[in-house]
Amino acid sequence: MNSDLGEVFQPGTSTEKPLQANREKAWVKPVLIGIALTYLGLVLFIPAINVFVQAFQGGVDPFFANLTEPAFLNAVKLTLIIAVIVVPINMVFGLCAAWAIARHQFWGRALVVSLLDIPFAVSPVVAGLMIVLLYGRSGWFGPFLQGANIQVIFALPAMVLASAFISMPFVAREVIPVLEEVGSEQEEAAKTLGANNWQIFWRVTLPNIRWGLLYGVILTNARVMGEFGAVSVVSGNIIGRTQTLPLFVEENYKQYLTQSAFSAAVLLAGLAFVTLVLKEILERKTRIEEVE
Repeated sequence: MNSDLGEVFQPGTSTEKPLQANREKAWVKPVLIGIALTYLGLVLFIPAINVFVQAFQGGVDPFFANLTEPAFLNAVKLTLIIAVIVVPINMVFGLCAAWAIARHQFWGRALVVSLLDIPFAVSPVVAGLMIVLLYGRSGWFGPFLQGANIQVIFALPAMVLASAFISMPFVAREVIPVLEEVGSEQEEAAKTLGANNWQIFWRVTLPNIRWGLLYGVILTNARVMGEFGAVSVVSGNIIGRTQTLPLFVEENYKQYLTQSAFSAAVLLAGLAFVTLVLKEILERKTRIEEVE
């Protein structure tokens, strides 16, 4: 009996191997966490902290003084105008695209779904270049626009087109899964009871997709207000006329107006923080509704 117990607990037996394996794997978790935190620190935390340090380096008064400069106010105004135009357009487009894809089977449906992802696959700079090749003076529609005295490139229309293109997929991509999950039974029941299409949309469909829709709108707004590449190509970056907030940051930094650039960057960082907070709120509401 004793000899049997001795054999069981002898070093190197099979019962000791799981313990050794657990001890060997114990270092994996802290190492992976350390790698993740180091990476986040290098690419996110340290740069973000540096933005705030540089912005408030001269104190609070210079920071607020930078936010009252005419060039900064014009950049904010133009950024808001573009967002006010683009976000509703992409919201309507996203709803229509999501409804067509989630509720109908048609030839080319897979192609349409793939086309929605083009803004994710194409570089924003390339998107801006495509708009220039279409609407520029020597572009496909250039002679017609020039003859009609319509300026698209280096003006607000091109900036709206570029911003709409790069933010196009967000609403559709958030609403499609929600529509597919809730199904069409409630809508068919409402139709059977005599409701028309608008009544079905406002009283049945919209309440079911409201959190996904708001999530998509928030992401669209954040992308529009923070876009740099495509807008920089089509805008010309004219101070006081076609300079958005991201372009303002880049131009001031190049002109060695670092505190002014970082002050504007703090505003953009605040927008990103608000977006993350709203995203978390909407995700929690969605999870609560799924549990209920």
